[in-house]
Amino acid sequence: MLHDIAKIRLLSGWFPNTVLWITVAGFAILCISQILYCGRRHGRFTGLQRLLMEIVASAASAGIGWTATWLISDVYVLFGVSLGWDVIRNVAVGFAILAFAIASCVLSRNWRRTLACILIPIALLNTAIRVNAAYGEYTIVGSVLGLPTYSELQLSRVHKATMSMAQWEALAAAGKAPQHRDTGSDSSFAIPATVSHFRSREADIYLPPAALAATPPRLPVMIMLGGQPGSPDRMFTASGISHVMNEYAQSHDGLAPIVVSPDQNGSAVHNTLCIDSPVYGNAATFLTKDVTSWIKKHLPVETTAKYWTIGGFSQGGTCTTQLGPRNPKLYGHMFPVDGEMQPTNGSESSMIRRFYGGSRAAYEAQIPVNAITQHAPSTQTMFTVAGEQDPESVNNMKVIGAAAQKAGMKVQAVITKGSGHDWHTVKSALVPGIYWICAQMGLGTDTKPISEYPNLVDVKL
Repeated sequence: MLHDIAKIRLLSGWFPNTVLWITVAGFAILCISQILYCGRRHGRFTGLQRLLMEIVASAASAGIGWTATWLISDVYVLFGVSLGWDVIRNVAVGFAILAFAIASCVLSRNWRRTLACILIPIALLNTAIRVNAAYGEYTIVGSVLGLPTYSELQLSRVHKATMSMAQWEALAAAGKAPQHRDTGSDSSFAIPATVSHFRSREADIYLPPAALAATPPRLPVMIMLGGQPGSPDRMFTASGISHVMNEYAQSHDGLAPIVVSPDQNGSAVHNTLCIDSPVYGNAATFLTKDVTSWIKKHLPVETTAKYWTIGGFSQGGTCTTQLGPRNPKLYGHMFPVDGEMQPTNGSESSMIRRFYGGSRAAYEAQIPVNAITQHAPSTQTMFTVAGEQDPESVNNMKVIGAAAQKAGMKVQAVITKGSGHDWHTVKSALVPGIYWICAQMGLGTDTKPISEYPNLVDVKL
């Protein structure tokens, strides 16, 4: 039963729709019933007086919710980024319905009080669902509860590579491709922190159909990092990256990159800044040494930087533009989405003291623009993305992208329409980003201009 509950979808389907309609129906019944009995007196107030008090409470609460969320989002920027107008609006509406229900619960009697009391938790749940939908963060109930999404990878079923991608493609062209599945597989695995001793959560792994064959080819790798707060699961569940990879593989004879989403933070409440520090441990070493070594040892992959990509969303995007330029022998390509201008955890002075041992030089070396400049010239490539409704990330993308281009990188910068600092931006950019990067890695050449995607804008740096 718990397994079935964990699979309930939160962004679409019967559950969010049912919660919405119960909320609307409950609110409507409370309003209509008060109007119908507006002339009757129960206790100190008439129905009309109670209705007016409920409306005043609702309007005042909506104003408070709107103002408080706006201050948190755009004035004090407590979460490091703007929450966006969809979130502010949903919170305001939620406050309005919640206040109306609480006022009705206090002022009413009998069945109306019961209905109002029932509406309170439902209104809270509906607001949470609407806010989550604005981000696309949690896709199923299990992701909210922190339940495991995928079964453990069985390494005994993964075979060593026996050929190159070119050899596989030649066999496929002759109608002799090795037998393979139609779709890939999603799984998880606790990658040992042999060198770093970093305490990480399990990584998520996508193996394309060709990787699951008895004689797999050497495949490209994409290291994709979720944001913070979050988990490795989020890159798979919120972005739908495995579905995109399966579609890619179907049109490329079963070939697609292997995707690994490791844990760069160790906890939903940690932000390691993707560095080695005394605060949360050796996150950078874990990613660049332990994860890399484990993938090369256990999975059928190409080993040179030409076939390796690092990417991520939000804090994962920032990590991408920190680690990518600093490790050109590991990663030939970068795929940052809504990244920051610099690693951020608290005030700058506190962060430098806690994470960088008081060394401003060590901190500034991790700023993406500086990392890019210090490692120029570069032959790396970058597909960089920002949501239209997140102007700060758009500016970050332009500045970092321009620095990368100046350093010699091949850069494709993209703005997604109608989304902000959220997983909708990631989903909009996945298909063009994966096709573009795969072409740079030598897998496929079928890319189309960004102008042909209706929800994307090609940015000239």
